[in-house]
Amino acid sequence: MIRPTLADVARFAPASLTIVDEPDGVGIVGMPVNFVTAPTVHEQAGTLFSVPIAVRFTPVEVVYVHGDGTQRSAASGGATWAALGLPQFSATDTSHAYAARGTYTANAQIRYAAEYNLGPGWLPIDGLLDIPTPSVEIQVLVARTALVDKTCAENPGGPGC
Repeated sequence: MIRPTLADVARFAPASLTIVDEPDGVGIVGMPVNFVTAPTVHEQAGTLFSVPIAVRFTPVEVVYVHGDGTQRSAASGGATWAALGLPQFSATDTSHAYAARGTYTANAQIRYAAEYNLGPGWLPIDGLLDIPTPSVEIQVLVARTALVDKTCAENPGGPGC
């Protein structure tokens, strides 16, 4: 019986997905930047070793690499703040707060479990296949606030107006 490996079925693998960062391309030191990607189950039929085969890849983990030496694993690709009903800069399961000002290059590794089917049913393939997303660049800035007596509408010449 044919028992394919990950290397054998890699040509059936899902394409790389995009990664979204919120807010787009910008962050504030100490406040969460939200990362989102959308992996789904991917199935493809073809021929392997001259035998018809179906291969299924199921996302099991997303590893977000933040570009500052840290990473975070999540069971899913996350969701936007709007989809979660949260205001901007809210912490999520896939967010990260940068500790210092700078430009960071972030990406994600989507880890897929693979199965194959030669007719009688789905059988697992040992190991996980990592598919990286393209990188995104994030400019992390420092924000300073000031307590003021009136709003900018009330006092247009006030601090920060």
